[in-house]
Amino acid sequence: MTRIKIILTSLLLAFAVSMASATAPEVAAAEAAADNAEKKINPKKIIFEHLLDGYGWEVPFDHHHRIPLPVIVRASDGWHCFSSAHLDHGHTYTDGGATFVIAGPESKFAGKVVELDRGEEIRPLDISVTKNVCALFITVLLVSGIMLWLAAFLRKHPYRAPRKGLGAVEVCVTFVYDGVIKPILGPQAKRFAPYLLTVFFFILVMNLLGLVVIFPGGANLTGNIAVTMVLAVCTFIATNFFANKHYWKEILWPDVPMWLKFPLPIMPVIEIFGMFTKPAALTVRLFANMMGGHMIVITLTLLIFIFSAMSPVAGGATTVVSLFFSIFMLLIDVLVSFIQAYVFTMLSTIFIGLAHEEEHEKDDHAHKHDIGKEIIDTLV
Repeated sequence: MTRIKIILTSLLLAFAVSMASATAPEVAAAEAAADNAEKKINPKKIIFEHLLDGYGWEVPFDHHHRIPLPVIVRASDGWHCFSSAHLDHGHTYTDGGATFVIAGPESKFAGKVVELDRGEEIRPLDISVTKNVCALFITVLLVSGIMLWLAAFLRKHPYRAPRKGLGAVEVCVTFVYDGVIKPILGPQAKRFAPYLLTVFFFILVMNLLGLVVIFPGGANLTGNIAVTMVLAVCTFIATNFFANKHYWKEILWPDVPMWLKFPLPIMPVIEIFGMFTKPAALTVRLFANMMGGHMIVITLTLLIFIFSAMSPVAGGATTVVSLFFSIFMLLIDVLVSFIQAYVFTMLSTIFIGLAHEEEHEKDDHAHKHDIGKEIIDTLV
């Protein structure tokens, strides 16, 4: 327990120091101004610099340097591959006959690599390994390594329970499978358990890595709507492409009065529309919750520097309060990371379960179906 306290304290201190280092240049510039004019901090710029994707990974406690990543683009004269270090601090880079730069905030391609052609910015085909892409690779390696480690242990010691970190992983597997997947899917549990457990641990690891401010953490993956949308599309495919005939009958020809489905297909249109609102709800729910948590923590930290620029006294008083609430919100985010992974997995399981309900089991599963609907209405 003492070791855990030391690790948590170190991570929290690293978070506070890194946030201070990230915003200190703005304050230093204000103090060094010749006319002693206060330089306003741009909270929006700082927040989105930390939350959005980038072509480099911030070096811990250093706002001016980044770990370079490969830039891979297809420009007007063909493919180019070079280090993002050539584009740091607004520098241009010429590779062959093409010149590249990262577009400024005033450009419609702000933050993206563009090709300069006679002063005009042209957006090339970009398949660069950005911070989010690299974080995805790291997450895949971590999840795969942990699961293979657990599987190897259980094969070697089939009657022995793992301990410490590996034991915690087994508890999560058992909790999700026995508490969510098996009760809802029944005989279909083993068929879909690999996908659902993968989704749970994939989201969980992404959430937790996003709370770590130093490499390999710091990428806001689940706060990227493209990532959550792909996960929701995977659930959409697992639900609809493997559904049984009874599911499609309820979609295309539901058991309602005839006038609701012929000659105007009112209910079939509503059911088809509902097929697409479910993954949309999964996408927005995970994205909004994780993005909001990160923004609150960063905003609370920025209050220290905003009030310090106004008055040293106000800054000193705000530091204690902001730091306390930042640590509190960070701890809440750890809990939210587990909750959001669990909720996404549970909703995906319910959607898949509703797509495999047999017609002759309709009366037997009516109560379960109603419970599933109530859960969906409450959470979605």
